[in-house]
Amino acid sequence: MAEEEARSFLQRLLEEFPSALGPEEPLPLRPLSRGLVSLEELPGESLELGLRLLQSWSAPAELSALLCQAAVARVLQSDLSPFHCPPETYSTQDQEQEQDQVQLLQSEAVQRFFLNTLREVGVDWQRTPPPPSKSSTSFVPLCSTHAIRNTRRKMEDKHVALAHFTQLFNLDGVERRYYGVFDGHGGVDAATFASTHLQVNLSHQLALHSDATAAFKHAFHRTDHMFRHKAKREWQYGRGGAGPGPNLTTAWLGDSQALLVSQGTVVPLMEPHKPEREDERRRVEELGGCVTFMGCWRVNGTYAVSRAIVGSRTTCCWPVTASFDAVTPAEVPQLVLNALGGGEGPGDPETPLAAAGEGVAQKLVSHAREAGSNDNITVMVVFLRPPQHILAQGGVATATAQPAPDNSDPQDASEQ
Repeated sequence: MAEEEARSFLQRLLEEFPSALGPEEPLPLRPLSRGLVSLEELPGESLELGLRLLQSWSAPAELSALLCQAAVARVLQSDLSPFHCPPETYSTQDQEQEQDQVQLLQSEAVQRFFLNTLREVGVDWQRTPPPPSKSSTSFVPLCSTHAIRNTRRKMEDKHVALAHFTQLFNLDGVERRYYGVFDGHGGVDAATFASTHLQVNLSHQLALHSDATAAFKHAFHRTDHMFRHKAKREWQYGRGGAGPGPNLTTAWLGDSQALLVSQGTVVPLMEPHKPEREDERRRVEELGGCVTFMGCWRVNGTYAVSRAIVGSRTTCCWPVTASFDAVTPAEVPQLVLNALGGGEGPGDPETPLAAAGEGVAQKLVSHAREAGSNDNITVMVVFLRPPQHILAQGGVATATAQPAPDNSDPQDASEQ
């Protein structure tokens, strides 16, 4: 991050945010929780709000991560008792079940405090610039993302791209980046919650440095636990990936599909948890559920997947999906190459390569829609090498598919 670029934005931050928000002044953006937020949920929701606000002001991504991390750290070290929810706002049942376990805060008030703290950090840094970031590499992978509602009534997909995961959570060691796609079914609540809190829970795992599999498993379980508690409070009832150093670690839950293209070879990283799988059908039935065929195989007559975040013991109501229902994995490498302008398919020779790379996801979404997909579509393409290197080395014109691994644990693959 260039020092001059940082100074320039910090000046703009104070122009956009000239004074602290007053006690009754409306927030510039709506926080995720409108009523109450738990202390455990506060870091994720504050980071989401802060990053969203800074992005709207075109802040440099790395500076945004550093500002939000510093502001959240100050908030968590502050006396938050003025924002505690008065006891009378709990129901009797809530008092018996949760008051001793979960401290709830008034969401809008505490987020106003967070935004004022964010401004305060900006003021301090304008006077005394922060120390250099812990970034160990200047290469930031290009990430192309595009999402559409398509023919569905609502858009229930969420996605997250955190190229500066290490800075956002003040982690030591290797540089890490985090990318995730989350698909809600029957509502967007679980997808929104997972896309906000999974990365926070992952950052808290000490095992992240030594055992990524265990770290992701614990992060998924913690996120699920948090959402269940939130659901009890409000009567409502993910795939994620982090790239540390020279390795790519992927974690998956539900029927989301991800693949790695390595030197022209398509490498599936998972096998969907579909109820028609014999092992999944047996697991569901042993837990008291049933699997029936109703046009397609479904659990308890409703769900087309058998695992995800939150739900009953046999299945989960809001699975995380990104199905290849109209595009096969083997087609993806050539579609990406065509979008970059290096294949036999359509490509605009006048389009700069960087812009072409950013537009790859949109072209894949368009292709899936034209091929007959009616679902919400979200595509995220992360180039582990610069696009020009891919084209210079012959691209991915000839792709072969390999069978998916026979498990759903996080997978490590060499970044080739």
